[in-house]
Amino acid sequence: MTQPRSWREMYERIAEQIKRETGSDVGAWNARIKERGPSSAADLKAWLNEQGVDGYPAMLLGFETFGYPDYLLSSADDLIEGQYRDKPAIRPIYDLLMARLPEVGEVEVQTRKTYVALLGPRRTFASIQPTTKARIDIGLRFDDAANARGLEPAKSIGQSSMTHKLGLASVDDITPETMGWLRRAYEANL
Repeated sequence: MTQPRSWREMYERIAEQIKRETGSDVGAWNARIKERGPSSAADLKAWLNEQGVDGYPAMLLGFETFGYPDYLLSSADDLIEGQYRDKPAIRPIYDLLMARLPEVGEVEVQTRKTYVALLGPRRTFASIQPTTKARIDIGLRFDDAANARGLEPAKSIGQSSMTHKLGLASVDDITPETMGWLRRAYEANL
């Protein structure tokens, strides 16, 4: 079964990305930020963008400056337990999806407070969200909507980059077609 990354593992990867892309480590950036004294998270983000730092590196430096949300300090297992605590009927759907992820490709699993992000080699291609007590939604990212014919458009699922969704109400809904949609989204985001 694919194991979700903890925040500590994600932090280490993002910290390496910051060093690789900017030549400075998190400590050096923290010193620069402290010297500058941003007035708000938006001010910091704008300044970091001017410095060529965006995406996950900017997010991490924002947390370093203004504090980390409690959910980031939780383990991946604790976050998943929290997502399904009052939805035990659909937890087996999540577990089976995780067990079958290797069929899709090399997938990195990142746990968030309300969903799980699935990342391929280049970017997030899908998310798994326990939407109701009776349904999990898989958000899928297709830049070309023609590749998603037959799927519902996504509205506020996982993260904003998800364009389409697929609802699952039981483990029986995890069919070859379901896994095919995940594989197509993975390949569309390589």
